[in-house]
Amino acid sequence: MSSGKRFPAEPWSVQVEFSRRSVLSVIPAATLLAVAQPLRARAAPRALPSSGQAADHALLLRNTVAVFAGTEEANARPEVAPKVAAIASTARSRLAAMDDAGPGELFAGVPLGTSDPNLSRTFQYLYEIALATRTPGASGLPDGSAVRRRVADGLVRLHDEYYGDQSKGYYGNWFNWEIGIPAHATKTLVLLGDELAAYRPDLAATYIASMDAYLRNGKDGDVDLDSRFHTGANLADITTNRILQGAVLGDDARVSKAVADQLTVFARIDPYDLRHGVTDGFYADGSFVQHASVAYTGSYGKGLLTRIVQSVKILDGTAYVPSESLVGVVQGWVAEGFAPVIFEGWMMEIVKGRAVSRTGTGYADVAAVVEAVVDLAGYATGDDAQALEGYVKYVRQTSRASLDPVTFVSPVSIARYAGILNSPAPAKDLVRRLSAHMLVGPPQSRTALSWWLALARSSDRISKYEYMSGENLMPWFQGDGAHYLYLSGQDQRQAFGVDYFTTVSPYRLAGVTAPVEDRRTVPELYGTLWYDNPGRGFTSSSESQNTYVYFPRGSHPHSGGARLGAYGSAALVLSDDVAYAAKEAGRLPDDFVAHQGARGTRSWFMLDDEIVVLSAGVTGGAGRAVTTTVDSRIAPPTAPVTVTGELHDGTPWQDAGTTPPAWLRYADAGQGTAVGYVFLSGPRPTVALDTVTRSLRGVRLSNPDTAVTKKVFTVSYELPSGAAPTAMAHAIVPNASERQLASYAGGPLSVLVNTVRVQAVKHTGLGLIAVNTFAAGVHHAERLSVDGPASVVLRRSPDGTCSIAVSDPTTGRRTVRVTLHGRALRAVSADDGVRTTHVPGGTRIDVTTHHAYGRSFTATLR
Repeated sequence: MSSGKRFPAEPWSVQVEFSRRSVLSVIPAATLLAVAQPLRARAAPRALPSSGQAADHALLLRNTVAVFAGTEEANARPEVAPKVAAIASTARSRLAAMDDAGPGELFAGVPLGTSDPNLSRTFQYLYEIALATRTPGASGLPDGSAVRRRVADGLVRLHDEYYGDQSKGYYGNWFNWEIGIPAHATKTLVLLGDELAAYRPDLAATYIASMDAYLRNGKDGDVDLDSRFHTGANLADITTNRILQGAVLGDDARVSKAVADQLTVFARIDPYDLRHGVTDGFYADGSFVQHASVAYTGSYGKGLLTRIVQSVKILDGTAYVPSESLVGVVQGWVAEGFAPVIFEGWMMEIVKGRAVSRTGTGYADVAAVVEAVVDLAGYATGDDAQALEGYVKYVRQTSRASLDPVTFVSPVSIARYAGILNSPAPAKDLVRRLSAHMLVGPPQSRTALSWWLALARSSDRISKYEYMSGENLMPWFQGDGAHYLYLSGQDQRQAFGVDYFTTVSPYRLAGVTAPVEDRRTVPELYGTLWYDNPGRGFTSSSESQNTYVYFPRGSHPHSGGARLGAYGSAALVLSDDVAYAAKEAGRLPDDFVAHQGARGTRSWFMLDDEIVVLSAGVTGGAGRAVTTTVDSRIAPPTAPVTVTGELHDGTPWQDAGTTPPAWLRYADAGQGTAVGYVFLSGPRPTVALDTVTRSLRGVRLSNPDTAVTKKVFTVSYELPSGAAPTAMAHAIVPNASERQLASYAGGPLSVLVNTVRVQAVKHTGLGLIAVNTFAAGVHHAERLSVDGPASVVLRRSPDGTCSIAVSDPTTGRRTVRVTLHGRALRAVSADDGVRTTHVPGGTRIDVTTHHAYGRSFTATLR
C-alpha cells in the first residue's frame, strides 16, 4: 500500500527535484538588496527619462496589454477563443448595465456613496470594458475609440464625486482604497493608452496623485517598507500598481523605485534577521505567512505568486531587472511552497485562512497556481522547463475537477497551457513523495499516493485561525489540531471545502479537542464585523483588532515535529489564545468577549499505513465537558455509507453497546473510500452518522441562505463536566479493510508512553520508535532518553544502521540532547550541528538547534 504524509510544522519542508542552476538562483536577501541599489540610485533624481528609458516604458506598457488582453497570435488559437469570447461578453454586459444606471450609480445595481466594495466593483467594471476594446478578436462591441472615451468619462466622474477627495473617501476596508481601486484604475489607464493623452491629458496624473494620497504612512505617497500594511502580497500589489503608473507618466524614478521595493518581496524571510520588521512572505522551508502569523499559501500566497509572475512578464525585455534573475526564486516557491499543499489538484484547507469558507475554493484555487507555472515554464530552460511542464500535466491528470483555462488571467497563458499539454514532457509531481516502507529508492518506487494528511496547528508564532470581513464566522478550533485526510481518487468537494465547514459542527472538526460550550460569532457579539472601540485601540484595521479578533495566536510555544525520510511526528500543547490571556491579565475592555481554551498534550506519528494519535491531560478546564473528535467526514446525503467494527473479543461492534470497540471502519461504497480507526487506549468512543442540513449563514455572511445537506459521520471521545484529565490513543488507517484493522490486535504497533510530559510509540515492523517530549528534565522511552522538549524519530534498518531525526518544536532551545542506550555507535553521516559522543551505556547525540526554526537534524549511526 502506498501512502502519503503531510508533515505540517512551523515550519515544514519537502524534497524538490530542480536542477542545480535553479537552486543556485534562489536569491538571498543580501543579493536582492544589491540588485536593488542601482535601481534606487536611478530613482533618486526626478529627471526626464532618457530615450532608452522611454523605450523601456513603451515596452513595459505593451507587455502589460499583452498580459491581460492577449496578442493577435495567441488570441487566434482555438483554445483561446472561449477566453476572448468571455472578455467580450463581460464588456457587453457592463455596457448594458452602464446604459441602465440610475441615480447614484455608474452601473445598474451597484449604488455608490456608502459602499467601498461597490466603488471598487465600479472601477472593476470600467476596467473590464476597457480590456475588451484592446483584446484582439473580441467582437460584438461598439466602436473601440468611443467606448474608451466613455470609460474615461466614467473615471472622471468617479474621481470627482467619490475618490478624489480623501476627506470623504477611505470608508470601509483600507485594502479597497490603497490596493483594489488603484489596481483597477491603473490597468484601465494603461489600456486607454494614447487615446487618453489626446482626450483627457491630465487624467492619469490626477488619478495617480490621488492614489498616492491614499497610501498609508508613505512619504509623498511612496511605499513605506516599514508599514505593516506594505508587506508580502500587499507590497507586490502596491508596487506593481506603481510600476505601471510610472510607465504611464513616463516617470522612470517611480518605476525604478517600485521595482526596487518589489525585489524585497523575493527575499526569503529569516525570522532571526527580519528586514523592516516584516514577517510576511516565503520562508526557507517553503512556508508562506501573511498578516504576520497566518499560514496563507493558498490565498494571499497564491495572489503573491500571480502578481510576481505578472511582474516578470511585464518587465520582460526592459533594463530594470533581468527576468532570469527572478525566475529561479519563483520556481522555488512553486516547488517548496505550493506543490506540497496541493493534492490531486486540490488546495489544502490548512493554508487558506478565512478563504476556507468561500464557495469557490479547492480545485479553483489551483488554477491560478497552474497559470503561474505555465508562464514560468516559458522563461525556464532545460530540465527546469521540463519539470515545470511536467507538473502542469501532473496536476491536470490527477485532479478530479477539470481545469478551465478560461479562468486564467491572460489569453497568452492559455495558449502556452495548450502547448504544454501537447509537449513531450512527462507528467510528474514536483514533490518527492515516497511510497510505503521506502526511505530512499529508485524512481519507480515513487508511486501514486493513496492518502495525504494535512494537520493544522497553532502556537505563539502561528494564529489559531483567521476570521475577517464576515468570512469564516466560526473558526475557533481550526488551529487546534484539526486534520484533513485526503483520499486518492476522491472528489474532494464531496469531503471538504465550504460544505465541510457548513455541515460539521465547529466544535467537532476532525482532530479537534474543544470544550463543550456555546460561542457566538463576532457579528453576533458586537453587531459589526469587528469589535469597535476606538478609544481602546480597536478599529476595523488596527493592530489590536488583528491580534485579538481577526487572527489571534496561541499562547504556548510548543508546536513542531521531526521528520526522518518518509516517517515523522508532530506535537502540540493546547493553550488559550492571546485574547483570553490578555483579558485575564486585565489588558482588554470589560465588554470584549474571550474564551478559555481546552487543555491537553497531543502527538501525531505518521507511519506507513497509519497515523497514530496520542492525547494526554485532556480537559475542558473550568469544570467544562470536553470533546476530542477522532474524525469527522461528510458524504452526499444519499451515499451508501456504512460503519462496521469489532470488539476486542472478535464479536461485531454494536453502536448501542457499552463495550469499547477494538476498531471501527467507515466506508462509502459510492465513492469507493474507507477509513479505519484502531482504538489503543482511552474511553469508549461515541459514533454518530446523521443527515445534516445547514445554511451558509453559519460560516459566512454572503450567500447566507444557501443550504447544504450532507451525511455527517463523527467518532469522538466525550468527557463529562468535571472529569479528571484523561489520556487516549488511537490510529487512523486510510483505505483500511476489515481484515487489516483486525490485524492490529497484538500487532507491531504499540504505545510506549502517553503522559503530558512524554508521548511515544513503537512499530516493530518498521524498527521505529518516535518520541515527543514536552517538559524540562530527562524523559525515557525504551532505548531513548531525551533531555527537555523535543521531537525524535529513531529507526533501525536491516543493515544494522540506526537513523535518527531530532528537532526542537519550541524553536527556542539552543541544544537538544538525546541518549541512545545500548552498544556504543559511531556516526556514519550527520548533519552540521549534530555531534555524537560515547557515554557509559550508550551514545549521546547533541544537536545544536539554535536558530534552526524547528527543522529536523538527522544522523546515521552504526
